[in-house]
Amino acid sequence: MQATIQNKFLSLTVDTHGAEAVSLKNAAGEELLWQADPAVWERHAPILFPWTGKLKDGSFTHGGKTYKGGQHGFARDVEHTLLKAEGDTIQLELRPDEAMKAEKFPFDFLLTSTFRLDGKTLHHTLTVSNPGAEELRFGIGYHPAFQVPFDDSHTVEDYEFRFDQPESPVILDASGGGLLTGKCYYQWKNQQAIQLTNDLFDNDSFCMAGLRTRTLGIYEKDTGRSIVCDVAGFPYTLIWSALSKPLRFVCIEPWNSLPASVDDPQEWEQRAAAACLAPGEEWSTTLSTTFNR
Repeated sequence: MQATIQNKFLSLTVDTHGAEAVSLKNAAGEELLWQADPAVWERHAPILFPWTGKLKDGSFTHGGKTYKGGQHGFARDVEHTLLKAEGDTIQLELRPDEAMKAEKFPFDFLLTSTFRLDGKTLHHTLTVSNPGAEELRFGIGYHPAFQVPFDDSHTVEDYEFRFDQPESPVILDASGGGLLTGKCYYQWKNQQAIQLTNDLFDNDSFCMAGLRTRTLGIYEKDTGRSIVCDVAGFPYTLIWSALSKPLRFVCIEPWNSLPASVDDPQEWEQRAAAACLAPGEEWSTTLSTTFNR
């Protein structure tokens, strides 16, 4: 099921499957989100929960039992319950049933996704609460994909990622089959812009840590049109696109947690988490994206 809200600048459609934004159009009716061509990448803007990236050996253990899991958790692949779709807000929630706890993730949780339009900005808040009797540890992140070029008169080379100040981001190496190796390196030093090219992501994504910038956006160089994410407060921000020549979209991915590392133990309690919630506690994060086009 899908729900749509709009204001005079933007029209947003969210699908209950995955609580995923599947369409975002500007006032001219132009689509701003990637439209999930299955020949390239079949998603639009998935949410990543209860882990980001890959698990070591594709599994984790808890209480003596092994749970198998794919990349980026399972919230993006299951139905969420629509709570509200009116005015400027769409809200959904996900609660685990007994089958989910038995097969995927043995913890009680409540994940609430709230989308709110505010002028040319989309605010997407993810709230996690722990209604259970034991500690809840989880990872979480965002993965929106934006169509580039913005129109037929531009090419990939007409765009750049841009910080709001010069940056020397630390890149966390994930060459261990998508797992962190414990190494890091510099790809760019004292640069405010990263030129978009068709081969930028030939070796997959760049996971950046230690950013000072408040914003990271994709900019059309000759017009200044842009899509800008507020990444302040996120410990990690990734940029990525699927292998396609020419590139057809870019992702700006603020994460609150990381993939597993090559030497991680299998125990869930020993995996680095975005948050560790005691029973009754709640935690939230918000990605705000402004569409100047």
